[in-house]
Amino acid sequence: MKSVLLIGLGNFGMLIAKQIRELGHQVMAVDVDEERVNAALPYVTNALIGDSTNPTFLESLGISDYDVCIETIESDFQNSLETTSLLKELGAKLVVSRANREVQAKFLLRNGADEIVNPEEQIAKWTAIRYTSDHILDYIELDESHAIFEVTIPEAWLGKSVHQIDIRKKYGINVMAIKENGKMDLTITPEDIFKEGQTLLVLGEHKAIQRCFRL
Repeated sequence: MKSVLLIGLGNFGMLIAKQIRELGHQVMAVDVDEERVNAALPYVTNALIGDSTNPTFLESLGISDYDVCIETIESDFQNSLETTSLLKELGAKLVVSRANREVQAKFLLRNGADEIVNPEEQIAKWTAIRYTSDHILDYIELDESHAIFEVTIPEAWLGKSVHQIDIRKKYGINVMAIKENGKMDLTITPEDIFKEGQTLLVLGEHKAIQRCFRL
C-alpha cells in the first residue's frame, strides 16, 4: 500500500482519486474548493480544503511522508507551477504534474516535476490509433518507438501456428499473450494455433506493427 497526496480535484483529479482508492492505496486529497473536497470524501482516505501555493499549509501536510505527490490543477498554470516547485522543495519523493501543452510540461519539469501526465494528448493519440485501424483494439505506449498492442488476428493467419507465422523473425514483434473469451493466456508456445475470435497482445516498434498488420 502506498500513500498518495493528490492536489486538485477537477474531473481528472477526481477520476485519479477513485482509481487509486480502488487499488487499495491511501489518498490525501487537497483542493481550494469546498464543494470538490466534499465530493471526494467517499473516495479518499482524507481530504482538506487548502491553498497548495501556501508554503505553510503545504508543509503542514508532511510532504516527505508521501510515496507520491500528484498535482492535477486544471485551470491555473501559475498555481500548478508554484505547487510543483513547493512540493519538491519540501522533500517530495516523487512529483507527478499535469500539463495541457508541451511548453507547460517543460516548465514543470524544470521546476520540480519528476514525471508529467498530459491526459488530453494521451487520450487523443489513443483515440486516433484505435479508431483509424481495423485491427488495433487497444495499446499501451512504452516509449517513443515501442508499444504493446491488442490486435485482431488477420484472416490469413487463422489455422496457422505461431511458428508458421513467425512475426518475431520477420518483424521483430513478440507475441506476449493470446486472449480468448475475455481470458488471457500468457503461456504461448510455437505450436499454438491462431483461431477465429482470438486477439493478440504484441510488443514491438510502432513501424513494425504497422508493417506487420498493414495498418
